[in-house]
Amino acid sequence: MKTLALALTALVALEHLGFLGLEMFAWTLPIGQTAFHTTAEFAASTAALAANQGLYNGFLAAGLVFALWRGDIALRLFFLGCVVVAGLFGAATAFVDILFVQALPAALAFAATLAVRPRAAPGSPP
Repeated sequence: MKTLALALTALVALEHLGFLGLEMFAWTLPIGQTAFHTTAEFAASTAALAANQGLYNGFLAAGLVFALWRGDIALRLFFLGCVVVAGLFGAATAFVDILFVQALPAALAFAATLAVRPRAAPGSPP
């Protein structure tokens, strides 16, 4: 289960690196327009906003990679929680697909990480 938790977290980090690439560098290209259901005109007029959004996705990926590198479960849960919230908000305000592409993988990684985290012995201080 620990391997599953690590693999799912790594997958979420890779997804967000992909989002960074699409939003920062491919937003106005056909692949970016297809991925985000935009027109060439809309993509051109919102490219700066998309690049900013891509940068934030990069920060989420960096946070997850840093948490994995450090072996810090609390930090991993924090960043996975941020991704879940972002995915829920995106699904509610933009595309319902975001629920399955962003929020669900992060929620699965969050749950798997919770399942394997070390627990304090009964009666020990928190």
